[in-house]
Amino acid sequence: MHLLITGAAGMLGRKFVERLIKEPELGGREVTRLTLVDLGTPEGFEAFSGTCEAQGVDLGEPGVADQLVAQRPDMIFHLAAVVSGEAEADFEKGYRVNLDSTRMLLEAVRAQDNYKPRFVFASSIAVYGAPFPDPIHDTHHLTPLTSYGTQKAIGELLLADYSRRGFLEGIGLRLPTLCIRPGKPNKAASSFFSGILREPLNGKEALLPVSEDVRHWHASPRAAVGFLVHAASLDLGRVGTACNLSMPGLCATVREQIEALDRVAGPEAVKLIRREPDPVVQKIVAGWPQCLDPQRALSLGFQAETTFDEIIRVYLEEEKGE
Repeated sequence: MHLLITGAAGMLGRKFVERLIKEPELGGREVTRLTLVDLGTPEGFEAFSGTCEAQGVDLGEPGVADQLVAQRPDMIFHLAAVVSGEAEADFEKGYRVNLDSTRMLLEAVRAQDNYKPRFVFASSIAVYGAPFPDPIHDTHHLTPLTSYGTQKAIGELLLADYSRRGFLEGIGLRLPTLCIRPGKPNKAASSFFSGILREPLNGKEALLPVSEDVRHWHASPRAAVGFLVHAASLDLGRVGTACNLSMPGLCATVREQIEALDRVAGPEAVKLIRREPDPVVQKIVAGWPQCLDPQRALSLGFQAETTFDEIIRVYLEEEKGE
């Protein structure tokens, strides 16, 4: 089976490829070929037992999506995106990467005769905007309050329409904020959710730009990879025409995150968190969803962590070997 993975050099893309290297099977079929694309050439796939091609390309350039889809991959995992803070700061770039590239990829699929791949779209809970019910159900209307959320919401509508018209088998995954992200902070407004745990766990100071009362929806990168794997084999007849699903996660306040850090790593780690309010981040975060009702996804077999202690231990196991 041949997979096309966009955004393969990003954190989630890399972890998904690592999973495929260890277990090259999806939905009972062996993955024998990977096409990995991103703006920068993806790396770290050398151990893959099948054929792998990595390309540094811009999906927004005319003809690029057509060339990739002309290889007729069995499944397409569209993970490429400009993150929330960057999409808000650079309006044109956000729409070019998060919307135009998605449309070009969908159109490239439609242009192929007798071809209907599984298309897994990485969406976001940012498609929801305040005021919210508590919790937020899948059926709640989409009123995003950021450019990133708007771009993802449009992508969801396109995915649903192309699926309805029979051009592809689409499923959209509204991902929680992924925590704890390894590596360095990125330009996502949500970056601090990982930073206030990751940096202290590595003996470094972390900045907290929001109140400890801020509540949000989280899952680990490991859980997110599990979402992708499950979406590949799921019977979409069970999903129906509402093909965009809010993924399971954990509703927690920043204070509860810090309390979990204290339990797992002790008070010395907590002392490395420095409060430094940031009005820009505070404004963005104020419009984000806090607690979702993922019953629909849970009933379809998607799973995630249920405590922040678990999320921290996933990071320690995967990134620090503890």
